[in-house]
Amino acid sequence: MSLSEEERRIMVELEIERAEKIMLQFPTLVEQKYWDTLVNRMYYAVFHAVSALMIHNAIQVHTHRGALIAFNKEFVRTGIFSAEEGHLFSKLESMRERGDYNCFIDATEDEVLPLIEPLKALVSKIKEQL
Repeated sequence: MSLSEEERRIMVELEIERAEKIMLQFPTLVEQKYWDTLVNRMYYAVFHAVSALMIHNAIQVHTHRGALIAFNKEFVRTGIFSAEEGHLFSKLESMRERGDYNCFIDATEDEVLPLIEPLKALVSKIKEQL
């Protein structure tokens, strides 16, 4: 099913709004030291921003993995986004899966906190591409 220009514009706006709402949760999660939950929210903030980018560019993806692959293929390999930005998305996906599905491994403050500012920069850069 293909979307009209207006439908795509609305979907892009909704995806970006979702990413921004999620990022508003970060300070509370840091304060409470909920590192696994923070990783989950960080991943989904980027995922929704990347989804907006895909919709904006009429690139169809059907899975989280598909979004990661398409982001790297269409935007990292072409130089629009850096390899580090692609790696950040990939790392967050891996960390989120590990935290959500493996009860033996917990995210730590030291591995999570340094990713917040690069994530915010990535979402901001994605918004500039829209």
